[in-house]
Amino acid sequence: MPARYAHSMPFGAEIRQDGTTRFRLWAPSHPEIGLVLDGKTDSPLPMTAAAEGWFELTTDRAPAGTKYQYRLPDELCVPDPASRFQPEDVNGPSLVVDPKSYEWRNTEWRGRPWEETILYELHVGCFTDDGTYDGLRRKLDHLAKLGVTAIEFLPLADFAGRRGWGYDGVLPYAPDDAYGSPDALKRVIDEAHGRGLMVFLDVVYNHFGPEGNYLSAYAKSFFTERHHTPWGAAINFDGKDARPVRDYFIDNALYWLDEYRFDGLRFDAVHAIIDDSEPHILTELAETVRARVEAGTPGRHIHLVLENEANQANRLERDSTDLPPRFTAQWNDDFHNTAHALVTGERAGYYEDFADESHVKLARSLADGFVYQGEPSPHQKGKVRGEASDHLPPQAFVSFLQNHDQVGNRAMGERLSALIPPERLRAITAVFLLTPQIPMLFMGEEWASARPFNFFTDFHGELADAVREGRRKEFAGFAEFSDPEAREKIPDPNDEKTFIGSRLDWDAVEKPGHAEWLEWYRMLIDIRTRHLVPRLAGMGVKSVAKVQGGTALVAYWPLRDGGRLTLVANLGDAAVDGVESPTGDLLFETDGSVGADLKAGRLGPWAVACHITEPSGTV
Repeated sequence: MPARYAHSMPFGAEIRQDGTTRFRLWAPSHPEIGLVLDGKTDSPLPMTAAAEGWFELTTDRAPAGTKYQYRLPDELCVPDPASRFQPEDVNGPSLVVDPKSYEWRNTEWRGRPWEETILYELHVGCFTDDGTYDGLRRKLDHLAKLGVTAIEFLPLADFAGRRGWGYDGVLPYAPDDAYGSPDALKRVIDEAHGRGLMVFLDVVYNHFGPEGNYLSAYAKSFFTERHHTPWGAAINFDGKDARPVRDYFIDNALYWLDEYRFDGLRFDAVHAIIDDSEPHILTELAETVRARVEAGTPGRHIHLVLENEANQANRLERDSTDLPPRFTAQWNDDFHNTAHALVTGERAGYYEDFADESHVKLARSLADGFVYQGEPSPHQKGKVRGEASDHLPPQAFVSFLQNHDQVGNRAMGERLSALIPPERLRAITAVFLLTPQIPMLFMGEEWASARPFNFFTDFHGELADAVREGRRKEFAGFAEFSDPEAREKIPDPNDEKTFIGSRLDWDAVEKPGHAEWLEWYRMLIDIRTRHLVPRLAGMGVKSVAKVQGGTALVAYWPLRDGGRLTLVANLGDAAVDGVESPTGDLLFETDGSVGADLKAGRLGPWAVACHITEPSGTV
């Protein structure tokens, strides 16, 4: 039965049942605030001052579709920090939105268990030629046929300009108008659910972008000089006036899950969220989401995923029922960095930490999740990184070979398929898709797209110059870009051609050289779906991975029914003898001779095999 959803917020513009609209703003830096409707800046409506810096006004003059701003005593007009939509970008007026204007169809949808997750990360603006929610919606059948079970959007919070990755957002409640309307976003989520696809959103709670953030103009205490981040003064999560700040972000998470029916959130760079209070903002946020959204709708699955350079295993703990009371999983950069260094031979930048003994480190990642569990990082000048993670189940880690960061933060945006021979790519892809960790693909990876994915923005003037030169200076320490002329070839982030050149080449999907890769990924995902996924929930944590003959990895994982998953992979250019032959049924081999060779204790170069052993007593 169709339904309509709205998240009730303690701030912003809320349409009431009687047809009025309530406006509420936290502006502790000023004694008075005015509400401007439809651009009438010379006749603002005075808002009522309440306790602790709050201002409120309820009026029947602002139905859905009304443009509005808040006017400060110095006559500066600013958008609503809780704006639901910005039709004229971040510096323009906000729009009163009726969230119940969209009628949801797939209302019985409750999500999927985490162990069924196969993620697919995408940028809405680059996924199709028109770069819209509607364009994405027309490609949902491709994703369903591929076999992935979850789509993950790069951040949608409104950012300055018409193009960007989304990590410079300044209005966290307003999905960027470059991609379409709020209803168009809801429609693509609704139709994804109808195809059995979960939808995740990447959210940024560690900083605001450099253009369009007006919070400090009326709420100086939203930020603090006591802590600093790579982007400047930190967000005030633990000082005086921190309560409204914490609520702002907690409600944002609830808003996306309630009003837009997202199935999960990915929290960007939480190591840059500084909070010395108890409970930590991340703990309070996760526990609130579990209590109000997941427990509030019986049977609904909500998944909360971290990006956390600090490798804090304590945020991923399980309870007595093997469920996560707080965060479901973490992006496992250690797996990516080790696998990438191993197959490419690269060791510049942070790959320095993973290039030596990369086979041993990959084995540790397969068995334990994190590679760095309290060891010093050479790249970070001996800084100790990480916590012990061997007690966590494999599903506490999201593994990947490519994502927006690892492709787009390369100088030229090359994908892995452009860097290594096909036999290496086939082998390492089989390894990451056939382990119990949760796999994630990056858009176009499944057909080895030849298009790069570059870093792009839409800034102007001095900010554009700073971003361009900063990007080139970032790569000055790399040997291939030590020459200034070489650095000039790095794509300009602000050139529209950089953005257009990053769009997927859908015309290549069925062409020779790409269609075969698509079939390879479909086959591996199908094997995972049919043979691994049904046996992952509640599996043990006593996994073992070891290296034999220098380049051969042998990994075992106990399954919940008493069986065992075994992966054997020679990630090297020479054959390895003396490899132990796995027992059980052969699920997969990179070519038709691998299984037979293994019986003789031999594993050829870049060969992979996967076996499942049934529990004892099984007929």
